[in-house]
Amino acid sequence: MSNVVFAFGLTLFAGLATGVGGLISLFANRKNYRFLSLGTGFSAGVMLYISFMEILPEGIEALGEVYAQRTANWAAVAAFFGGIALIGLIDLLVPAGENVHEFPSAERVSALRKSRNTGTGDSAASQGDEAKLMRMGLFTALAIAIHNFPEGLVAFLSALHDPALGVPIAVAIALHNIPEGVSVAVPIYYATGSRAKALGYSVLSGLAEPVGAGIAYLGLRLAFGGQEGAFPPQVMGVLFAGVAGVMVYISLDELLPTSRAYGKGHDSIIGLVVGMAVMALSLILLG
Repeated sequence: MSNVVFAFGLTLFAGLATGVGGLISLFANRKNYRFLSLGTGFSAGVMLYISFMEILPEGIEALGEVYAQRTANWAAVAAFFGGIALIGLIDLLVPAGENVHEFPSAERVSALRKSRNTGTGDSAASQGDEAKLMRMGLFTALAIAIHNFPEGLVAFLSALHDPALGVPIAVAIALHNIPEGVSVAVPIYYATGSRAKALGYSVLSGLAEPVGAGIAYLGLRLAFGGQEGAFPPQVMGVLFAGVAGVMVYISLDELLPTSRAYGKGHDSIIGLVVGMAVMALSLILLG
């Protein structure tokens, strides 16, 4: 039970990072995004390294306890690409006005500010602009909440299986959630003028991660749990291989493009390599 509580706490921590993004968007200097480039590059390095060096091999090993090695390899590969297909399908089916994992551009922030502050002459037009901004923010929050369900399962299962492995994954997901909070908070703030509402919606969108993890865990436990809620090795093997696929997709489709968009020079690759190196050292020292 203590492992479950710890894993849930880490997932909650990762989800609440959207609130950090909301705070940054409301109070920080929006002209300097270099920290985002380094942070998201670092996060991508952690996720890619740990997916291929730790989580996917763990999945193959677990499947090998039940099936012949060749069958275990095929099953792990299928689950890996199944994880990629799942998160890709979510991206396809959940539309958003822009990439919900990126900071709003400086041009967009300026346009949002102008749409709120220059509507004094035509109150109907001003109200229309504010309604559009509010709708944009709410749809972005919904899109992020749906994206965060499988990410919550990633953080939860990793921490449940190995707390030492779960911590860096939760930190990586938390870094990845920061720009999501910004994407929610900016339009809602300029629609309502309320920092509290903007921050509140950004936090709520991130709470989908622990909620998703809790629902998934209860469902898996009811379906497959044995004594003390332990999952059969073939179930854990498929889950770990699928989680590796989800993490690779997030890294390549979301984190690295964001890092390159807001970095200078080699910021993106520096963050990526440092993330991999830190993850490699931590696995060696804590293994």
